[in-house]
This record gives sequence, structure tokens and C-alpha cells, in this order.
Amino acid sequence: MQRDSLSRRSVLSLAGLSLASAGVATGAQLNRGSQSAQGAADDASVTRESFQIMDGTEKETTVYVTDAEADGPTVFVIGGVHGNETAGYVAAEEIAEWTIDAGTLVTLPRADVVAIDRGTRVDDDGIDLNRQFPEGSEPQTDLAQAIWDLVVDLDPAVVVDLHESRGIYAGNPVDGVGQAIFHANRDEDRTAADSAVEYANDNYIDVSERAFQTGYFSGPDSEPTGLLVHKAARELGSEAFLVETLSTENELEKRVTWHSAVVERLVEDELFPEEEPNNGHEPEEPIEEEPDEPAEPPADEDEDEDDDGDGDGEDEDGETDDEIPDDHTEPVAEIRSDPSNAVEATLEPEQTITLDATCSEAPDGELVSYEWGIKNDGTFNESGKTVDVTVSASGDHRVLLRVTDDTGASETTEVTLTAA
Repeated sequence: MQRDSLSRRSVLSLAGLSLASAGVATGAQLNRGSQSAQGAADDASVTRESFQIMDGTEKETTVYVTDAEADGPTVFVIGGVHGNETAGYVAAEEIAEWTIDAGTLVTLPRADVVAIDRGTRVDDDGIDLNRQFPEGSEPQTDLAQAIWDLVVDLDPAVVVDLHESRGIYAGNPVDGVGQAIFHANRDEDRTAADSAVEYANDNYIDVSERAFQTGYFSGPDSEPTGLLVHKAARELGSEAFLVETLSTENELEKRVTWHSAVVERLVEDELFPEEEPNNGHEPEEPIEEEPDEPAEPPADEDEDEDDDGDGDGEDEDGETDDEIPDDHTEPVAEIRSDPSNAVEATLEPEQTITLDATCSEAPDGELVSYEWGIKNDGTFNESGKTVDVTVSASGDHRVLLRVTDDTGASETTEVTLTAA
């Protein structure tokens, strides 16, 4: 499978890399030859360098660069965007040590070190890093800006963002987005994701219920917005993938293996054009039974469920697809809060806020129901256009909204409320 991205050559040379943003330039302290790759610490076929972004701040974190002798595209792998999704940043640290055959591999394993230190989805200010990359405008925090400046300088052919979820993806992100690869609605991206799913399922999944699936990114005007991979795909034209593993009922080593196997297949044409890559993990026994062929979901997608669920999303009202016209425009679920900054702010325990769904709409009809899930368990237990939510304990509290129109079509979105 040769993808168009092979024509994009690596232009990265750390000696001349123009990391001109404030968060990057001040931290460009390079360390050569300090990393090993799959046990090949003295492999002369690649050069290794590292430098810091957000240098001198509490958010300072390290970027690793592996350059092969043979020309090729640049691949960017990022983990630790959410601090409680451990397998993502552990896998990215392993990937930083790969020996590649061509091109350039750039990894940022611990994107949000503050959130990682806290073991939470968000940082000390309650900021979800993976909502800070709006399309068509500048990133909304200094850390997001530093990461985006790095990505722009790299102009990567492929971007892979590693996450975890507490539920399995089954076409409805509300229930979870684990064991899924989300991608842009383009043929080359879908082909690459399908290949990675087939490879991972055939070689590393031994229980059919854990089989990987694929899904599309949400649209530019649909939740979730502000994701790094969305911005990279739509503004830079990169093949961008958000990979989610299931964090529950699976030990860390297994989840890291899954991430590594998926990334290996997603980037094989760019970094391993001549030889079969080796991610350093032994394959599992064959899958016990073939999973049903997953239907490609509509342009819904990821988010990070997770606690994340980096998550959000849609569905499922009990109507069958053929009961809704093919040209029907899906309803749009949207949540506003009172006070208006409640979603971005860190709340006090026992603080009550009002969530308002009246800004939701049904382009091809009218909305007939508004359902809320406020128990942080993925279920819907309240109804009405508004709902009062009392944050009774510290931590992250996920609130779901599902709106349904008069044809039975529905869409679900969510917000995360964070209490100190």
C-alpha cells in the first residue's frame, strides 16, 4: 500500500529547523545520540536528537527526533495529551526509540506533563489540551501554540495522536471510543486506517470483543472541536489519526503493544518503505473468531471519550437507517453553560451550574426530545431543554446531551465539568 504522502519529503534538519515560536525556540537544546532504538543503541543508520518546548516553565516537555539516512517524509507521533491515558504516552516513549529505514520520526510522548503528573485528563487550570486547536484560528493556550508551531514547522505527512477510553467504540462515541482509529473522510486516510485495523486484529488481538474498528472525524462544525488531528488534517493536509485503546480490563503492557502495532502499520510506507517494520512486541494468538465487519460510521467520530471519551457523540434512537431519508441532515447537539465559562473553569465542590441545550437545532425538522446524562456513567437520566448540575466531588464529571428530531435522527455531545 503506497500512499500519496510518500511524495512529501522530509525537510527537517534540526540544525536549521526554524522553531520560531516562543514556546519552542527558547527550548531548543539538542541532545545527540542519547536514545536507543529497539535495542540498537549504536545503530549508525539513524541520528537521534532531542529538544524541549515550553522550556523553563512547568509545562516543559521533550521532543525526540530520529532521522534516517534515506530520504523520506516526516511522521509526528504524540502522546500524553490527556494525563490519565497512560498507554498513549508510554507507547510514544517506546516509539521514540524505533530505528527507521527512511524519513524522519518526531515524537512528543508527554504533551501535557502537568496533567500527567496529576493523573487527570486536564491540567491544574481545568484545561483539556485536546480542545485547544480550533480550526481557522490560533491555538488557545501557550502549550497548544508551542505544539502547533512545532507541527507546522515539521509539515508532517502523517500525524498520530495516542489516547485511551474507558468504553468500547461501537459507532456511538457516548458509550466509548476504545479500540478505534479515527481519521479524516478521505480515501487515503480510510485505506491506511483499515490496513492498520486488519493488521492489529490479525496479529495482536486474541479476543473478538477487543477488535479494532475505524471511524470518521467529526465535521468542522460538530462536536468535538479543537482536536489537534482535525487541525493537522484540514489545515496542513496531513494524514492524521486519533488512536484509542481500551483502558479498562486490559493491562498496560497489552495496551502499549496495541498502540505500537497500530502506529507501525499506519506509518510503514513513510518510515519502513523497504523492509517489514518490527515494533518489538510479540504477536498474540490468532483472534478467537472473526468480528462482524464494522460499518463505517457517518462523520461522527472521536473525541476522546475517556474520561475523555475524548469523546462524544451520537446516536442511537432506536430507529433503523432506512426509516430516515438518505438526504436528511442530522440534528446538531450543542451545550451552553451558566455561568458561561463553567466548562473551561475549575469549579468548587457543591457548585451548581445550569446547562442549556436550546442552542441545538434540527436543520430538517424540529427537535422533539432533549436527554441528559449527569451521573458520569454514560446513561441518560434527565430530560428537558435545560438541566441543573451540582458538582459534588473533585475530579472530572462527564455530562451528556442527546437531542432527537421528529424523524428519529439524533446526535449526542458532551462536556466535562472539573471540580477542584
